[in-house]
Amino acid sequence: MFPLELLAPAKDKTVGIAAIDCGADAVYIAGPDFGNRKAAGNSFEDIRELCEYAHRFGVRIYLTVNTIIYDDEWEAVHSQMLQAQDAGVDAFIIREERLLGFEDILVPMHASTQCAIRTPERARMFEQLGCTRIILERGLSLKEIAAIREAVNCELECFVHGALCVCYSGECRLSEYLDGRSADRGECIQACRSLYDLVDAGGKVLVKDKALLSLRDLKLLDRLEELAAAGICSFKIEGRLKNASYVKNVVREYSIALDKLVSRFPDTYCRASSGRVSGGFTPDSDKTFNRGYTQWWLDGKRDKWSSMDAPKSMGEYVGTVTSVRQMPGHGGFSVVVGEAKNLNNGDGFAFALNSRVYGFRGDRCEGNTIYCKRVDGLRPGVRLFRNINAAFEKEIESRSPRREILANIDVRIHGSFVIELSATTEDGRTVLSPFHTDVEKAENRERSESMIREQLGKRSGEYNFCVRSLSVETAGNALPLLSAATLNAMRRCLAEDLRAADHTQKGVNLRLNAKKQEVPPQNKTGLRTNSELMRTRYCIKYELGMCARWQGAKPSGPLYLINNGRRLALGFDCSRCEMTVEKPST
Repeated sequence: MFPLELLAPAKDKTVGIAAIDCGADAVYIAGPDFGNRKAAGNSFEDIRELCEYAHRFGVRIYLTVNTIIYDDEWEAVHSQMLQAQDAGVDAFIIREERLLGFEDILVPMHASTQCAIRTPERARMFEQLGCTRIILERGLSLKEIAAIREAVNCELECFVHGALCVCYSGECRLSEYLDGRSADRGECIQACRSLYDLVDAGGKVLVKDKALLSLRDLKLLDRLEELAAAGICSFKIEGRLKNASYVKNVVREYSIALDKLVSRFPDTYCRASSGRVSGGFTPDSDKTFNRGYTQWWLDGKRDKWSSMDAPKSMGEYVGTVTSVRQMPGHGGFSVVVGEAKNLNNGDGFAFALNSRVYGFRGDRCEGNTIYCKRVDGLRPGVRLFRNINAAFEKEIESRSPRREILANIDVRIHGSFVIELSATTEDGRTVLSPFHTDVEKAENRERSESMIREQLGKRSGEYNFCVRSLSVETAGNALPLLSAATLNAMRRCLAEDLRAADHTQKGVNLRLNAKKQEVPPQNKTGLRTNSELMRTRYCIKYELGMCARWQGAKPSGPLYLINNGRRLALGFDCSRCEMTVEKPST
């Protein structure tokens, strides 16, 4: 059986627990420092509590240590990794290969996507260094993933949902160049979401005020089967700065999809953790934060990937504005939106105008009419989107799923009313809990057995156990007369014993202090010159219909991006079908 893992982001303990409840098999989170999202640090007390909750279900917790480490920080990072290991984390996501040299770090090491692994050779290098998992570059095709799978034996992880860096992972120097804040230190200013002018060598403006480097978000919900067949075991959701609503919605949607995949191939795949998730809201990732979706380079062919007209979240399209009227004696507007349906009081709306996204709240919604405060730029013909669905957000908040471990319970009643409760859970835990009772014989055997089944078969909510089957065996015909309170106490004791019992995690690959192999030094980035700030498969020329190779356009001269007077040169490596953003030549 090949375990499939859904890996969820968490900015803090609360979001991590919510992700677990919605079906995550693993969660990645940062400690106090050295995570590549500086605004998402967490205390080790919270990390410990999250690990304790996660391990009830065999869910694993991965701690990010994926920034560049300065020479004077090694003692601090080593100390933090030891504290995290003691708190119960199951692996570290690392960028610096030198971290593999700590012999007292015994849990697995995963090579971060920041390691820029997109070839079999580079994947093999990190496996030989001692990484038990490789997190692949986002922009790989199924063919490229399969080639890496053939080259290595370690686990492979890839992103399936969320925001995309326009450049190859771990190789962006644009933020540091423009503002002095390094993406390698978790301080990216997201310059790819900024507005730029595109100009030629003569200074002619070809495109004005567009987010020319901004990509749509990744969504591979309908490609999980192909990714699993190519060798992916962990499906990663981006978003360590996202709120609980976003994480719950996306995790639940992908967890349901993975469950369906496992059910189609029960002899091939299983989930990497345990527990049945039931109830709760109906997920829909179109109703949560997104810039529009793309499948990026998965099919190995070029497409239109940009969100240059709307670099922020637009949400779901609701219709075209047909009229905007100012209400008499009131500073507000009434806005009629085509055939829009199911609009709610408090919904958030967005529209793009001149490459900028404008938003407003609907104070009151009736049918397809929105009543709101004055909104500049809103006029007939505008395509309107809903980026906050108030009713959906309320449903996510109020209808949380329940995650429980299924258990089979056998009740054996011996002479003198010695009761043995044995339980076996779906994740391999087995316990035997004996109880000695000093009670009278029940006069009505049928009623007594019904009471035993009813009380012992209840959910152990605080312990997250649910009875799948329950059998009752007796040495004779007599049954003890047990109260509901006594049976409930027995059930709680059994649940406590189950929680304390060891269980077998699926697909865990312990490092066991294996010695790393010596690997010859290699180029750590794909940047080919000191002037390159980023390299990407995305191409502005192709997006604008200016590509001579694929679109038959006339060759153009040098092109530049201008933002607030800052000038960036564009390079086009057509033999590789790659674009570069570079420092301008002096």
